[in-house]
Amino acid sequence: MKIKRSEFSCMRDGLRIRGTEFRPDTGERLPIAIVSHEFMCNRLFTARYALMFAKLGFAAFCFDFCGGCIVGASGGRTTDMSVMTEMKDLKAVIDYAESLPYTDADRLVLMGCSQGGLVSALTAAELGDAVERLILFYPALSIPDDARKGQMIKARIDPGNVPETFSCGVMRLGRRYAEDVMELDPFSVISRYRGRVLIVHGNADKLVDIAYSRRAQEVYENAILQEIDGAGHIFIAPAHVREAVNTVRAFMRGNFSDKKQ
Repeated sequence: MKIKRSEFSCMRDGLRIRGTEFRPDTGERLPIAIVSHEFMCNRLFTARYALMFAKLGFAAFCFDFCGGCIVGASGGRTTDMSVMTEMKDLKAVIDYAESLPYTDADRLVLMGCSQGGLVSALTAAELGDAVERLILFYPALSIPDDARKGQMIKARIDPGNVPETFSCGVMRLGRRYAEDVMELDPFSVISRYRGRVLIVHGNADKLVDIAYSRRAQEVYENAILQEIDGAGHIFIAPAHVREAVNTVRAFMRGNFSDKKQ
């Protein structure tokens, strides 16, 4: 199957979002898959998953969050970025993808990794039946708890007095990054999504405890959790990547049963 690759852009609140699209050259209307990257990363980390979806017959999109990358092509400042602004970015990409003449707006799959997983889960809960399936790789459902503790990855802040800006490793963040999630109960929100969910998480993840994904499986109505033995945060080892990709393929082909009937 020949896969076309092209660059795209769309706008959100005056900011330009840039990304990459992969799609099979079939001449048919295609279902949509949108893949969201991790905190500090960019679409290079998720392009392989977008390509995977294209090979499954999807028009697949990966993109750089505005202000969400150490090195990225989209507009925006890191000090203006938060989970909530990334939700706006994702919804702008959804609108763009659904506007294309060769896509089927009634068939939308969201996939997100780490912080992009939290963003995708919250967005799916908001959009409801408009999202056909949801796939979460090591979703960072811990971010609100981290904000309340004042320990956000490498950043240490006073949760009662968040500074205007603060450093998180090499990235400079703004007050809204912490404040936007300080009162968020992610499990209460994500449980509103009633579609089929696949969660893939390594049981050696030192950044986001797998306990968060185990709890997510329980609150979702139709969720499968695939634990990858020995995998850490972000799948790097070829064996872990293969297992994760094969799990997604099986899920998309209906080879897994829902947790609840």
